[in-house]
Amino acid sequence: MRIGYPCINRSIGCSAGRTFRLASYSRERLYATVAANLACLERILAFNREAGLFFFRIGSGLVPFASHPVCTDTWQEACGPALARVGRRVREEGHRISMHPDQFVVINGPDRGVLDRSVAELEYHAEVLDLMGLDRTARVQVHVGGVYGDRTASLHRFIDRAGRLPEAVRRRLVIENDDGRYSVEDCLAISAETGIPVLFDRFHHEVFGTGGPVEGVLVRVAATWEPGDGNMMVDFSTQAEGRRAGAHAPTLDPAAFARFLDESRACDPDIMLEVKDKERSALLALEVARDDPRLQAGPVR
Repeated sequence: MRIGYPCINRSIGCSAGRTFRLASYSRERLYATVAANLACLERILAFNREAGLFFFRIGSGLVPFASHPVCTDTWQEACGPALARVGRRVREEGHRISMHPDQFVVINGPDRGVLDRSVAELEYHAEVLDLMGLDRTARVQVHVGGVYGDRTASLHRFIDRAGRLPEAVRRRLVIENDDGRYSVEDCLAISAETGIPVLFDRFHHEVFGTGGPVEGVLVRVAATWEPGDGNMMVDFSTQAEGRRAGAHAPTLDPAAFARFLDESRACDPDIMLEVKDKERSALLALEVARDDPRLQAGPVR
């Protein structure tokens, strides 16, 4: 079991997702920005290794505008060696990497242009992980998408289109239950048709309000992960006080996290903490899980 956080380390003071305005795009600016992003990513990985945090979600902005038509450069060739260097570090130290495209990536929408742009963005994410030399335990997570007036038809449209995605994307894809459109039961049904593993979002499951007890659901979700896929992945967060239902709390609730560790005893999940204070909460989670025998607290040898 690894514990981690997404995209930003607030202690370090750099960003691995720096970008720039589209109007100022140039080859020189692109490659300088990617170099700075990768240097920051290596600093984050070094921090995480020292702290015992071995799960990290890389932001989509690692290579700015990579899937945009403005990018006609072969960034894969130019950035490939640096990505491979970072990937070696990931493998040697036992980190787990994931990525989560932005909300504009929608596979099941009726608009063909949105679909084409979404597939291009997914291909970019898969290329990053491929160039890093990571196996299929490095995943790209997506939501099922919108309802578009016919929930059943939209669900089946996702199933149909997922089967037509490029193999480089399909082998890394995982689907996440959301808090109001597609439940974990929907995701399990999609997985049964497509073979795509389910990423269980504990908070979304609670907000949706139609799911069964977490212990039983986790066992069923774990069964969607085949040998070679890595540990099942789980997103964990809690409700923010005084905010709308589904708003994430800015920091970890230690008692709620301890309850989740108990709920998940039958499984061995890698847990992503979706909290605004990032590594601060992740370090607190390590303390809560310190005596859990599932925990990976040091580099894999």
